[in-house]
Amino acid sequence: MKKIRELKGWINGYNQVKGAVEELQLAFDFQKEGITSEEEVDAAYANSIKLLEDLELKNMLRREEDKLGAVLKINSGAGGTEGQDWSSMLFRMYQRWCESKGYKVTITNWQDGDEAGIKTATMQVEGEFAYGYLKSENGVHRLVRVSPFNAQGKRMTSFASVFVVPLVDDSIEIEVNPSDVTWDTFRSSGAGGQNVNKVETGVRLHYTYKDEETGEEKEIVIENTESRSQFGNKDNAMRLLKSQLYEIELEKRRRLQSQVEAGKKKIEWGSQIRSYVFDDRRVKDHRTNYQTSNVNAVMDGDIDEFIKAYLMEFGDEA
Repeated sequence: MKKIRELKGWINGYNQVKGAVEELQLAFDFQKEGITSEEEVDAAYANSIKLLEDLELKNMLRREEDKLGAVLKINSGAGGTEGQDWSSMLFRMYQRWCESKGYKVTITNWQDGDEAGIKTATMQVEGEFAYGYLKSENGVHRLVRVSPFNAQGKRMTSFASVFVVPLVDDSIEIEVNPSDVTWDTFRSSGAGGQNVNKVETGVRLHYTYKDEETGEEKEIVIENTESRSQFGNKDNAMRLLKSQLYEIELEKRRRLQSQVEAGKKKIEWGSQIRSYVFDDRRVKDHRTNYQTSNVNAVMDGDIDEFIKAYLMEFGDEA
């Protein structure tokens, strides 16, 4: 049934474009006869272009993991309190974007900053194609502004890193050897009710594994403080672990594919991808060169054009 719904979505999208193009042709023919106005032809043309671009964008999300939900983690980088405040601003931006898409957001980890903002935070985003869209946000985000935390009113630069992996669902089997998992417990901080800082409900998962390619011993550490129940936090930490292991497996596949398609341009995760310059009223993506002067709208979650520009240019490779 899931496959049928997916195919119906493609067929409906094609039929919408086909119908819009036919309406455009009719509007154009009627305009030559003086029955319709140029404005009506322009409106029909704009509608056709939008539907076509929407379908083309969806075609950039054809990898098996694209249709999954996402786990998005933000870490504060250089910049001290300013950097931690910047991380919280990014977190709000993604929350607003998710709300606009009707996605369900669950905060699974949150560590307050020393004076303001956050040191790190993780959200689970559940909804169709959440990972496909949000994978474009992987990397370092740079803020330039006159800092409210600087007594001299100087212009400061700070950084935050965004890490996005697919949120695995029940249809994907990921084997985890229990002997490779160890647990710590700790007292949660932040919002959570009367038991916060009294009961050790927060959990920290340590998973050690050997990299098959290098033979190197590696460790994944996941903290979860979402639930008031230690058992609930353990269950969700395991789910987040499986999401990361799934991403590692996908990355191996991408490397193998890139060796075959050696001529293709490769996008490196973790590099500086976007600059938000508040004073100059400019947000620019360094990968696609798409930019906008509407900084306020971007910080309120209006990042669709950035995502679209990235997917249309690098969708086959990402």
